[in-house]
Amino acid sequence: MLGLGAAGFAAAPYLQRGLESFLGSAAGSDPTGLTGLLPNGGGFRYYSVASSVPHKNEQNYRLKVDGLVDRPATYTLDALRRLPQTRVVRDVQCVTGWRVPSTPFAGVKLSLLLDAAGVRPGAKAIRFTCFDGTYSESLTLPQARRDDVLVCLQMQDKPVTHSHGGPVRLYVAPMYFYKSAKWLSGISVTSDVQPGYWEERGYDVDAWVGRSNGRSDTPTV
Repeated sequence: MLGLGAAGFAAAPYLQRGLESFLGSAAGSDPTGLTGLLPNGGGFRYYSVASSVPHKNEQNYRLKVDGLVDRPATYTLDALRRLPQTRVVRDVQCVTGWRVPSTPFAGVKLSLLLDAAGVRPGAKAIRFTCFDGTYSESLTLPQARRDDVLVCLQMQDKPVTHSHGGPVRLYVAPMYFYKSAKWLSGISVTSDVQPGYWEERGYDVDAWVGRSNGRSDTPTV
């Protein structure tokens, strides 16, 4: 029994890595989202509202910034990497209850991209779209200009993986994690807030951690 216990302990890291790999690949092909209910390495869970998501890399990734701006732009992955990078370490809080403390995110401040584009008078909000073809999100312009709202290239001090929304994802530090859209492909400046995917299904548009419970049809905490 002692021998079996020692063998199990020695094999645990390999089994954990195998489980993480399985969950990541399963989540990418699971249209039900049930794999999101399973535990995962580092405390994260994988979620996708699309049945499949294409992989993007240095060759084919593009991020468009358009809408009510003077200078629309399209960024490659390399172009984003060459911009000033900001690192933020915050807790990640999902509206479903799980939490990952002290998680590093790094990337380009969203405000920097907005300033480069030249936001026009009358603009009040941002709409985010994703290359999964389904997900979308929104922020007001003042929210988008916060120093802790990033277009992220790194997560946990490593490039953002595909399962975590890479190669580029949004990170909105003070809000529940559904606001941090994965697989980011579009940033469009708009004249009003256009509710995102989950907000169209009843979740709060302003998802401040501690001031929102995610759902807008029940009292906030």
